[in-house]
Amino acid sequence: MVSPFKVLIGWWIMKGKLILVLGGARSGKSELAENIASRLGGAVKYIATATIQDPEMAERVKLHQGRRPASWLTFEEPTNILGVLKNGKQGDVFLLDCATLWLTNLLLAENLPRCGAATAEKQEYILGQAQAAAETIHQGHHLIIVSSEVGLGLVPDYPLSRTFRDLAGKVNQLLASKADQVYLTIAGLPLEIKSLAEQKWSD
Repeated sequence: MVSPFKVLIGWWIMKGKLILVLGGARSGKSELAENIASRLGGAVKYIATATIQDPEMAERVKLHQGRRPASWLTFEEPTNILGVLKNGKQGDVFLLDCATLWLTNLLLAENLPRCGAATAEKQEYILGQAQAAAETIHQGHHLIIVSSEVGLGLVPDYPLSRTFRDLAGKVNQLLASKADQVYLTIAGLPLEIKSLAEQKWSD
């Protein structure tokens, strides 16, 4: 039986916002997410999912680091995003950049969800991780997620690439369905698309 005290505490903890920012490469999605994080007013905790494998990626990481205010707390975490989010407090602002690299890291990790896991099992696990991450806003913190839109180009040649593309699309759909706001950035221009979609279906 749940104690009345826990029920009371749960009532006082207001759900945070989930904001999804989509876009292609160099579309301005990260800059938009950073601006939104700055305006939400809480302590910003930046979750970086990139791993540096070559000089080009090192330059990209350096560019992102240079834009972030010194007051932001950075977590470099390629896979265990839930481990960071579970410590969120009321009013905190988490910025996850980006979900696409996160799912890539999970997809390529040989020991997740277990050694020898088949592709279907991996996909189910990754979708479960994305859902769990979205639901952490019930702890009271805000969560801004940057994710790439990778499904607008040609069909990839290789099976793993097609799995990645399809999985990224499913993750984006899942996050968008739960988000309070969904932005699409094109050539640096943001468009909030969830309210437009809801308005169209309600007409």
